[in-house]
Amino acid sequence: MAYLDHAATTPLLPAAAAALTEELGQLGNASSLHNAGRRARRVVEEARELIAETYGARPSEVVFTSGGTEADNLAVKGLYWARRAADPRRRRVLATAVEHHAVLDSVRWLAEQQGAEAGWLPVERSGVITPDMLAAAIEQDPADVALISIMWANNEVGAVQPIADLAALAAEYQIPFHSDAVQAAGPQVVSLADTGATALTITAHKIGGPVGIGALLLAKGEQPVPVLHGGGQERDVRSGTLDVPAIRAFAVAVEMAAQRRSDEAKRLAALRDDLVAQVRAAVPDAILNGPAPGPGRLPGNAHFSFPGCEGDALLMLLDARGIACSTGSACTAGVAQPSHVLLAMGADEARARGSLRFSLGHSSEQSDVDALGAVIGEVVERARRAGRAGT
Repeated sequence: MAYLDHAATTPLLPAAAAALTEELGQLGNASSLHNAGRRARRVVEEARELIAETYGARPSEVVFTSGGTEADNLAVKGLYWARRAADPRRRRVLATAVEHHAVLDSVRWLAEQQGAEAGWLPVERSGVITPDMLAAAIEQDPADVALISIMWANNEVGAVQPIADLAALAAEYQIPFHSDAVQAAGPQVVSLADTGATALTITAHKIGGPVGIGALLLAKGEQPVPVLHGGGQERDVRSGTLDVPAIRAFAVAVEMAAQRRSDEAKRLAALRDDLVAQVRAAVPDAILNGPAPGPGRLPGNAHFSFPGCEGDALLMLLDARGIACSTGSACTAGVAQPSHVLLAMGADEARARGSLRFSLGHSSEQSDVDALGAVIGEVVERARRAGRAGT
């Protein structure tokens, strides 16, 4: 199989798999005081220190969660509740219209169930929001904004946001700022301290770690209202017995991603550029969505619309040829609806439905790109014939 869906999940790195397997053979709850518990706690704290150092945070600012979705929920809901409790006027939550559903649906839930007002921020046709666009939204009434949440890099079209500038703007107005950095944490230099953000979301399985473990990087002094209640683990912010094997493997994946970041970004960008060239050669009217290849786009991302095609049909035809890709976020797979990201970027519904995301990662090779290039023209033509026959 040519696996071109790393934005959905990445293969487990051998070193991370070895750490996970070894730790599964150990015993101990990291909250227990006996020797086995203390050993487990050491593993957790060593991992916490490594993750903190990599992402510009203090160890005490790393809060382990079950993954990106939980971390986003904790940040959006918890920071909103804390802000609202301190100042009941603070009802407005600002988020871009291209966020991952973990943020979108959390904001919608707050609006529907908790009295919040959702303020959806527009983006440019490239998928990027500028500081001026954010400032215009804030200045409608700075006193009523409870929270701003803007993703670091888009999971569908790969657009990289000017996070440091956006976070600095939020700080000027003393508004908490959260960013879902799940897609950026591997190929980009991500730093809580350097951005001045209140909270950043990261997860292991996007960088070669296991599914089911992530973290919220939460600035010192911030105390969101917990979403989970129980034993008071993780600064009393996220209760629950810590998954020591997954945490250890998470740290291994983080360390390897940091060590290889520069070389890997160059390698993936070269593969991505060749993928784009091969697709355009085979399908001249294919539309590359998102920013132009370069620093404003994730190096492993290529997102196309294919006029006259349905994305789901293309995906299944490619899958039958041994090529795995995606129509968008894996979290909404199987839901027949156009991409909300493309719609927010100004695309019409037909273009939004006829799109595919090809995403590269640590296991990607030239052969994967060549496999796609060899069949994409025929697959698109077959999907177009099927579409014409069905009309």
